[in-house]
Amino acid sequence: MQLKDKVAYITGSASGIGKEIAILFAREGAKVVIADLNKQAADATAAELQATGAQAMGVAVDVTREDQVDASVEEAAKAFGGIDILVSNAGVQIVHPVEEFSFADWKKMLAIHLDGAFLTTKACLKHMYAQGRGGSVIYMGSVHSKEASLLKAPYVTAKHGLIGLAKTVAKEGAKHGVRANVICPGFVRTPLVEKQIPEQAKTLGITEEQVVRNVMLKETVDGEFTTTDDVARVALLFAAFPTNALTGQSLVVSHGWFMQ
Repeated sequence: MQLKDKVAYITGSASGIGKEIAILFAREGAKVVIADLNKQAADATAAELQATGAQAMGVAVDVTREDQVDASVEEAAKAFGGIDILVSNAGVQIVHPVEEFSFADWKKMLAIHLDGAFLTTKACLKHMYAQGRGGSVIYMGSVHSKEASLLKAPYVTAKHGLIGLAKTVAKEGAKHGVRANVICPGFVRTPLVEKQIPEQAKTLGITEEQVVRNVMLKETVDGEFTTTDDVARVALLFAAFPTNALTGQSLVVSHGWFMQ
C-alpha cells in the first residue's frame, strides 16, 4: 500500500474526480476525508469507503469560507491524527463570452478555484509543517492551466493561477518535506462537463455532438475523454512520490489534447 496510514483531505470528493481519487487513496491505505459542500453526499461517500474496510469521514465545507475550511481541517486532523495530503479539487464551471460575464460570476469562479486552493493549503500546511513528516499538496488544474478556450475567461485565469501557487508552495514547503503539484486533466465526462455541452452548443450555435467532437475532443489523439481513473492514478503518483524530484511540476492528462 503506497499511502498506508496517510491522512488525505480531498475537497469536492463526494462525486466525480474527487471521489475517484478518494476511492483509490483508500485502496492504497490512506485515511480519507471527504470534504464537500454537500455534507449528506460526503457522508454517503465516506460510508461507501468504510464498507470496504477503509477509514473515512465526511466533513462539510464551503472552500471560499475561511472559518469553514479551518474548522473542517481541524476536525479531520483531530480525528485521524494530522494531515499528510491535500487534494484541492473543488470546482465549478460557468461559460459566457467575456463581454457577457457578470462580475459576480467572475468573482465566484475565482473564489472557488483560487481562494479555495489558498485557504485549504494554508490550513493543511500548518499541520504538515508541525508534524515533521512531510506532505503532498495537489491542485486540480486543467489543460486550461496551459491553454485557453472560448467562453471560459475566469476558469482559464484561475487554472493558470494554480500553477503559480503550486510553484510557490513547492519552494516554501521544501525545507519541511512538503511537495506541491498540479494535475491538468483534459475533458472528463463529469456532471460539470455534461452541463457545458448544451451551454456551449447554444452559445456557439452548433449541435451538442459537434461540441463533443469538434470542441472538446478535437485535439485528442484518440477521440476519447479523459477518465476519472486517469486523473486518480496521477494523483496517486504525486501523493506517493518519495522525494522532491517532481515538486512544483504540473502534469497534463488529456489523451494528447495538449502536449508539452
